[in-house]
Amino acid sequence: MWYNNILETIGNTPLVKLNKITKDVKATVLAKIETTNPGNSIKDRMALKMIEDAEKSGKLKPGGTIIEGTSGNTGMGLAMAAVIKGYKCIFTTTDKQSKEKVDALKAFGAEVIVCPTDVDPEDPRSYYSVSSRLEKEVPNSWKPNQYDNLSNSIAHYEQTGPEIWEQTEGKITHLVVGVGTGGTISGTGKFLREKNPDIKIWGIDTYGSVFKKYKETGVFDEKEIYSYITEGIGEDFLPKNVDFDLIDHFEKVTDKDAALMTRDITRKEGIFVGNSAGAALAGLLQMKDQLKEDDVVVIVFHDHGSRYMGKMFNDDWLRERGFLQEDRLTAKSILESREKQEMVTVDVNKTITEAINTMKSLYISQIPVTQQGMVVGKLTESEILNALLENPSIKSAKVESIASSPFPFVDLNTSIDKISTMINKENAAVLVERENGLIEIITQYDIINAISS
Repeated sequence: MWYNNILETIGNTPLVKLNKITKDVKATVLAKIETTNPGNSIKDRMALKMIEDAEKSGKLKPGGTIIEGTSGNTGMGLAMAAVIKGYKCIFTTTDKQSKEKVDALKAFGAEVIVCPTDVDPEDPRSYYSVSSRLEKEVPNSWKPNQYDNLSNSIAHYEQTGPEIWEQTEGKITHLVVGVGTGGTISGTGKFLREKNPDIKIWGIDTYGSVFKKYKETGVFDEKEIYSYITEGIGEDFLPKNVDFDLIDHFEKVTDKDAALMTRDITRKEGIFVGNSAGAALAGLLQMKDQLKEDDVVVIVFHDHGSRYMGKMFNDDWLRERGFLQEDRLTAKSILESREKQEMVTVDVNKTITEAINTMKSLYISQIPVTQQGMVVGKLTESEILNALLENPSIKSAKVESIASSPFPFVDLNTSIDKISTMINKENAAVLVERENGLIEIITQYDIINAISS
């Protein structure tokens, strides 16, 4: 048997029992592994459905351009279908999305426009607004609008829900889904509820999103909105695909817990999944006391871990955000291992002679350059020597005339391995800003001393 094209392989994803991570959960926990879709995410289902419905209605015409705001996975599904069906794609996304997701969209021939995260949806710079503007400007274009396009929910009502019902032989008691557009939880949940009204529908939200408070109070609270790291779930507006009446409860999960659980799923269950799966499972574990032994929980694992290699699966990325605590040396431990010392700087308006005298008296080979207390550059022995050889009279000139780019800044949680790679011929040191705003310098000598002590 063979398929006529890759789109025919979408769906019929496996249901896999979780064992190690859920050993303290009384219920049976089954994961719907949506990474086996050809685009490696659950979004393949609704992307194809939205395109097919738009074709039937005449909104999407032959040779047209698909324009959508996407965090990456919906774009993958749309781009894949576009290749088969002969459409062009332009996607807008946010700068918080992983580089792997953007690169994957480009691999399918799509044009990708990266927009700022920390702006309101109505802001003309937001990825929502940019995609809407492009739809008006680009001839023969169509915007799926996955958030408000109910074909999204219908795809899961027609596919995901029936699959889960059949795979569990109707024994499912709880559905747990990370909520972004709302299509997966609403469409799947609606089908399952029609089969058994007692099934509990739990949505996983993130801090910085409005869903949980809106569900519990009916109030859209803008004070709830702030930037967060977790990808694929949560929103700062209310998509039409989110059926709040259907969802019994929203559970919020921190960025840290979501990120670390993403790694644990791979390391403990051997299932390589993305950030929203980590959030969903972390949320489930927070609610484990509500479950009984005969309960059957289905949790949706939305996408593949390969799209997060530069983030959740990168130790330095986790350390920089304080998510990963290890015994390995960090910038903070290097500073704490040496005697307290104030960082010596030189102002841009000082003369080069004054800078030389300061460096001589303190036996230092480099010095940060400041302007009104802010670090704006650096001065090294080699830079001074080269300047003097070229023009001996430059000694009376201001420091700013020969200062070069400042030493790079690192976070207190940056590992010694990363710091070592940053110290090279161009940068003889790195700068660290402490919690109190005090800036300190780490040199190659400090690293050697920390390792040998």
